[in-house]
Amino acid sequence: MAASAAPSVRSADSGGRNHGLWIFLIWLPIALAADLLIYFVWGPHLPPGTMSNTAQSQQFDIKVMAVMAAPVMAGVLVYFGYALVVWRQRDGDDSDGPAIHGHAGIQAAWITVTSVIVLSLAVFGTYELAWKGMDGAGAGQGPSPIWKPAGGTPLQVQVIGQQWRFTYRYPQFGGFETTDLVLPVGQAVQFNVTSLDVIHDFWAYQLGVKADANPGVNNVAYTTPTHTGVVTVRCDELCGLWHGAMFNYGKVVTMAQFQAWANKTETQLASITAILPPYSTVYDPTVVPQMSKAMQKGGLTGGNGYYYPPNDPVQP
Repeated sequence: MAASAAPSVRSADSGGRNHGLWIFLIWLPIALAADLLIYFVWGPHLPPGTMSNTAQSQQFDIKVMAVMAAPVMAGVLVYFGYALVVWRQRDGDDSDGPAIHGHAGIQAAWITVTSVIVLSLAVFGTYELAWKGMDGAGAGQGPSPIWKPAGGTPLQVQVIGQQWRFTYRYPQFGGFETTDLVLPVGQAVQFNVTSLDVIHDFWAYQLGVKADANPGVNNVAYTTPTHTGVVTVRCDELCGLWHGAMFNYGKVVTMAQFQAWANKTETQLASITAILPPYSTVYDPTVVPQMSKAMQKGGLTGGNGYYYPPNDPVQP
């Protein structure tokens, strides 16, 4: 009796149902809902935000890739759930499953759809980098940038990485060096990123800027802040014992506030700037003690270019 009942159970389960159509009808509204939620609800809050043109571009890129990935993920999950519910083994059914053969249509559709997705992402990525990159890629391009912001002269800010702090020089304001990163909104910025000792990585999170700081190399990155606010700066390259403490906060202010700050700081630090080595896109390691001496005069502890958080009980 059990053996004769098994086929009827499987037959009732199948019932001539078009499983592919059912899976598609379940998947379609889920995929559409996921894409709408990602693009319109979740998308505006995706990192790194919209504080600069480079951050906006990166947020848009992530949003597009998420929209393209969501239907694929939904398809996998719907198929998995459908298989668990419809094709699970029934009580008393010890028969073999049906023979499975290749399906040329499904195989062709799978190859076509996945190829279209991959090639579309390749075209999209090329467009974003080659065309929108003309406004600055937000990442280090080395000493000879391929893409530069269009129009006007950017504000130059030199980022100097050293164990374990970032300092900033403003060559257009006398070349003063400070631990404060202050930028004006609406102004294109050219970061000249270098290091005095080991490899660091300058990561201004909310600006969507990330560039390696290598000794003897000027790594140029561009961005244009579009909103005022606080910027988190971290080193994103393991650089020694206190790597985890190598972070600070910058800010984007109005143009008037920036001009007032820059002029005031240039005047206040004039005596310190005078003992700094002349501004250069890179510095020979032999100038580290000289720069350290200047920074000590400015109130920073540490020697030979090495800085430590004041709460650390041991100074290596």
